Amino acid sequence: MQKKNNESVQRPKDRKVGRRYYYRKPKKSAAAPEKKSAESVRVAFLGGLNEIGKNMTLYECRGDMFLVDCGLSFPDDDLPGVDLVIPDFTFVEKNADKIRGLVVTHGHEDHIGGIAYLLKRINVPVYATKLTIGLIEGKLKEHGLLSRAQLIEIHAGDHISLGCFTLELIHVNHSIPDAVGIAIQSPAGTVIQTGDFKIDTTPIDGDMIDLARFCEYGRRGVLALLSDSTNAERPGFTMSERKVGESFATLFNKANNKRIIVATFASNIHRVQQIIDAACVRGRKVAVIGRSLENLVSIGSELGYLNVPDGVLIPIDTIKSYPDEKLVIITTGSQGEPMSALTKMAFSEHRKVTIGPNDYVIISATPIPGNEKMVSNVVNELMKLGADVIYEKMYEVHVSGHACQEELKLMLGIVKPKYFIPVHGEQKHLQKHAGLAEAMGISKKNIFIGNNGNRLELSSTSMRQISDVPSGDVYVDGIGVGDVGNIVLNDRKHLSRDGIIIVVATIDAETGTIMSGPDIVSRGFVYVRENEELMNRARAAAQRIIEQTYDTRYKDWNTVKTSLRDTISKIMYEKTKRSPMVLPILMEM
Repeated sequence: MQKKNNESVQRPKDRKVGRRYYYRKPKKSAAAPEKKSAESVRVAFLGGLNEIGKNMTLYECRGDMFLVDCGLSFPDDDLPGVDLVIPDFTFVEKNADKIRGLVVTHGHEDHIGGIAYLLKRINVPVYATKLTIGLIEGKLKEHGLLSRAQLIEIHAGDHISLGCFTLELIHVNHSIPDAVGIAIQSPAGTVIQTGDFKIDTTPIDGDMIDLARFCEYGRRGVLALLSDSTNAERPGFTMSERKVGESFATLFNKANNKRIIVATFASNIHRVQQIIDAACVRGRKVAVIGRSLENLVSIGSELGYLNVPDGVLIPIDTIKSYPDEKLVIITTGSQGEPMSALTKMAFSEHRKVTIGPNDYVIISATPIPGNEKMVSNVVNELMKLGADVIYEKMYEVHVSGHACQEELKLMLGIVKPKYFIPVHGEQKHLQKHAGLAEAMGISKKNIFIGNNGNRLELSSTSMRQISDVPSGDVYVDGIGVGDVGNIVLNDRKHLSRDGIIIVVATIDAETGTIMSGPDIVSRGFVYVRENEELMNRARAAAQRIIEQTYDTRYKDWNTVKTSLRDTISKIMYEKTKRSPMVLPILMEM
């Protein structure tokens, strides 16, 4: 981890820090002072608007730029084969010489998942809190980038100088420790980006959101507020995480002599801690399944965010050595992901855990929109195997890490921004949050609901939209980044929907006669043995086309293949009303 950097970090004198840092006071700008009305700050949205995930925001003033977060999102069902979706870095790469750093609000995938891919393009300093740094390091190690990355550890209350910007990190509550909001002080005024937050008065770690600091900035005057919109549709307040701990205590007692299996988000350290605490009270051992969960437990324990008594954690390979009533298994798969550990257990495909009537399964999560069906399938399959299954609708086994309406209104009320920009949400969330801001007295003309790629120019006198910047989705497929486009995806969808017909033939190069074939191979379309008449018709048509269109002098392969595709496709559609992909393979001998 690098501690030196061209920019500076200022830390309160009374803050205890376990590591050495190198600081210097930020230099005063040599530029001549300008009238406030002439100053402006630009904000470009590279991800996180009209979507949940892929968060990335760029700030610009006086030729200096910096980034807030660089996340990913997971592909929908209409993106077959795609592993991850990351932001488009085109605009960032174009302005690489102006980027002073990347500041990360917390360690969730939708905020850190794209960092490794960004650092492959431009090497900028990354500022993040202790736990977030630990999670980022794990990702960079996988990509072979750790040795050259500039990772700078920061803490809530620190001030960072990035060109003409001065940033203060403000502690917030979320479903992962070490989350911060950012107060961005610029020549144009102060912009506050909350990051993901909620107001938990009884957090697990005892460290409540620093509302006093947000109030102080509100008293001084805030130019603009960018605020988390995830739960803007939900009335009231978000429950405290401690409520889940109370539910675990009740449910663990009800489990009696059964084996307990808890599925939760891998990143929720406080949730994992409460599961471990409940297990310890009842003398149960704890095993962890799932790569992401195992990594988090390892990093969390190493950095002091998890308190695990000696002898409590056991390898998953040893669970058969313990009776069911002495076991708790923490697993991934709370969203019903097809390849997750819980899904494999539900469908009897897991190599180390077999589900039966003596299992008590708790799904400690709410299905993300779009995942409801997958979660329901997993629940049904677990029940078929005889397991007792507990999920959110039955007990309070999950609370959100995001603020509900009353908390959002409180943030608006204490910050008192001139301009308001709802972020981190789909259109329905952004609009609902905008409505809350209006109800709090912010003029509609001072509220901006944007899209990815939009860019705003903010000053003390105006908020105006200026030219858009390149944005969009970049698909990660295996080791390929950005090499899967619409054409490839359309082909995959076509194959998954209608299958493929392969036409294979060998042609004599001198005479143009067919030496073998044409053979018709069907995959994912029809069963050949039950459709011999259709296959024979296609074979005869293919032979006729090859004989009519193949010319030994010019050898126009494109004409032959196009004719084959068109004719075979027409035959198949007439008989089946389906349009398989037709792939001609012609060889010369």
